[in-house]
Amino acid sequence: MSATGLFLQFLWLGLGSFGGPAAHVGYFRKRFVTAELIGEAEFARLLAMTQVLPGPGSSQLGFAIGYRFAGLRGALAAFAGFTLPSFVLMYLLAVGEPAAVDGQLHGVVKGLKLLAVVVVADAVLSMGRAFCARTAGKALALGTAVAMWFWPGMLMQMLLLPVGAGLGFLLLRETRPETPAATAGRWRLHPALLVFAVLFAVSLLLPVFWPAAQLFSAFYQAGSLVFGGGHVVLPLLQETLGDALSADTFLTGYAAAQAVPGPMFTLATYLGATMSSWPPGGALLATAGVFLPGFLLVLGLYQSWERLAARAGFCAAVAGINAVVVGLLLSALYQPVFVSAVHNSSDMAWLALGGFALWVLRWPVPALVLLFALAGVLAG
Repeated sequence: MSATGLFLQFLWLGLGSFGGPAAHVGYFRKRFVTAELIGEAEFARLLAMTQVLPGPGSSQLGFAIGYRFAGLRGALAAFAGFTLPSFVLMYLLAVGEPAAVDGQLHGVVKGLKLLAVVVVADAVLSMGRAFCARTAGKALALGTAVAMWFWPGMLMQMLLLPVGAGLGFLLLRETRPETPAATAGRWRLHPALLVFAVLFAVSLLLPVFWPAAQLFSAFYQAGSLVFGGGHVVLPLLQETLGDALSADTFLTGYAAAQAVPGPMFTLATYLGATMSSWPPGGALLATAGVFLPGFLLVLGLYQSWERLAARAGFCAAVAGINAVVVGLLLSALYQPVFVSAVHNSSDMAWLALGGFALWVLRWPVPALVLLFALAGVLAG
């Protein structure tokens, strides 16, 4: 697939991918795995890599998929397509008047949030069948979901991923890699990792001598340190930016980031435009700062990760991580996806109809988007 083709594919995904990172994984899998453009095992390896790195997980997954098809150009095209719709919407919100948003648009958003419930449920079922075929995998996925429901938060997720890798190594060792063992090579330091480290050091020091660099530095540090996706970037940005913005501004941007399609990290677009005397430059600088660290890490580890995937022990650890990911998706299916979308029996009725259309009638995703958009408008 060419870089142009990837841009168009991810632009479509960016226009319709509501529901946050968990839903995005479902959309990506449906587009690339169900359509047999990427194998299930390869998708699982890429997903596991993005889950153990800091940064915007779903955007990193799209970046890795783009890199897989067309190298760096494909990775950048995938990122641009997926991010552009939410970037534009968040920028317009920052420079415009939020109250001017038409009521029917709220109805469309409500409908597409309901669609996200169906998509995440489909991802849990299909990925559960693919990644949790053995009893140990099923137990690991269920245990992850239960732990997240009892003790939700970033720290629990960060703990569960290495635990899953360790248990996978011990209990799922029979997992066999797709790639020949002969392709495994010695790990080498990729220049992108050096760039990541240098920029992080610069982000700590440069504002001391050049206050104008504070905007990029604050968002680069946040993108380098945040695990768990867009839902946990808000408190980190609040801590990093200090008194530069009011709490109301943070919360308005956070609410908007959850309402628009695409990556929630475009909260940085809104905050950057609000903080800067030149909103377009501030939006671009903040957006680049928050996304860049995660992409440098994916770029730096991609080849080594693929080589490691040729080793049986590493494959078993990845199988454990993937079981944890299924559990994380299951927990996210309830909170925030279901909780934010379903409020009454009518919403449940639309979910039942959507599930029937997807699983029984085999409707394509574009048809489901139209169905749920219409449902949201009618409900509004």
